[in-house]
Amino acid sequence: MRVGSRQEKAESARTSISPTTVATTGRATFLHNVVLFGRLLRHLGMGITAAQLADVARALPLVDMRSREDVKAAMRALLVSRREHIALFDRAFDLFWSRHWEFPLWPRSEEAGEEGEEAWEILRREWAEGAVEVPPDEELLPDRVLTFSAREVLRHKDFAELTETELEELKRLMQEMAWAPEARRTRRRVRASRGPYVDLRGSFRRNLRYGGEPLVLVRRRRKEKPRPIVALCDVSGSMERYSRVLLQFLYAMTHRLDTVEVFVFSTRLTRITRELRRREVDEALRDAARAARDWGGGTRIGEALKAFNYTWSRRVLGRGAIVLIISDGWDRGDIDLLEQEMARLQRSAYRLIWLNPLLGMPGYEPLTRGLVAALPFVDDFLPVHNLASLEHLAALLERLRHTPPARS
Repeated sequence: MRVGSRQEKAESARTSISPTTVATTGRATFLHNVVLFGRLLRHLGMGITAAQLADVARALPLVDMRSREDVKAAMRALLVSRREHIALFDRAFDLFWSRHWEFPLWPRSEEAGEEGEEAWEILRREWAEGAVEVPPDEELLPDRVLTFSAREVLRHKDFAELTETELEELKRLMQEMAWAPEARRTRRRVRASRGPYVDLRGSFRRNLRYGGEPLVLVRRRRKEKPRPIVALCDVSGSMERYSRVLLQFLYAMTHRLDTVEVFVFSTRLTRITRELRRREVDEALRDAARAARDWGGGTRIGEALKAFNYTWSRRVLGRGAIVLIISDGWDRGDIDLLEQEMARLQRSAYRLIWLNPLLGMPGYEPLTRGLVAALPFVDDFLPVHNLASLEHLAALLERLRHTPPARS
């Protein structure tokens, strides 16, 4: 029997092995090496998630795994989400899989680990020479360390304790949050497959095909629209540790919802809705800080609420608006005025929610004069000191219909 060369054996294996055989043989090794490749991409600054790697594991058995280009295209489609990462992915793929594209197509686990380190070193060298664009080490730090557990720690870490790197990641997570406040029923009626109201005109027109006999009844229901949200954020000196992060939260909410009005106050009230509509968050925050000339000053909550009630409430509190007051409650103004304006504001709002960043501290008690005067008129008193508290607020806004405020 003639013994063929190694190249002939490899060529024979490529042509005789079906994709199904390739997908089922060495599956554990295959999955392990896909994870290692994803770790390399994350090491290079690409935000690869576990869900994306699971999609790769499910999708590759559906393509012709004998074709290197087909597998590469499938993985690129599932793992690359930014145009500037395409060239980086292609180079990393070629380096990681280059010497292993023969049955079983994937390197052994221990070889893959060494191959990943070697690919990383080659890419770093090429980046230094300008041959490929790889982010420098300081830009890769968030993607290196932000595992699931690290993200969970970030969810429960106080805003005042975040590093610059964590603040950047928090900014991205805030922009990904889903805000779906409870909808209100309007007076307007719309066509529906099922509804409590009969559309007489539509029913008459529909039954013309039956000779005018009322065989089909067209239904209508009340149209629903999301409730407007009005936020009044304290930017006085006592809120300095939280003001910027909370404005990033309001920026994210403003860009997720159409009916959001944002005001800031210290010694006076300033509307910053237009500034927060800017495309870039940093530019929006700079414009907002420039518009609020009393930023970091004293706190006069009563005067700010009076200015809102007399100037803005009729414009923005219609249609069952939800009002968010974000403040630690420290107040240097007239307490009687604060109590009077809080009562007026509660009567105008569908729901009045006070968010206090200090409420998340162990042992904290709301004993300041401002909070003692305001709390009797507050429907919900909640912390707003970390990402988990914002998620709790989003969940509360979704279920307001089922939890009406208990007002006397």
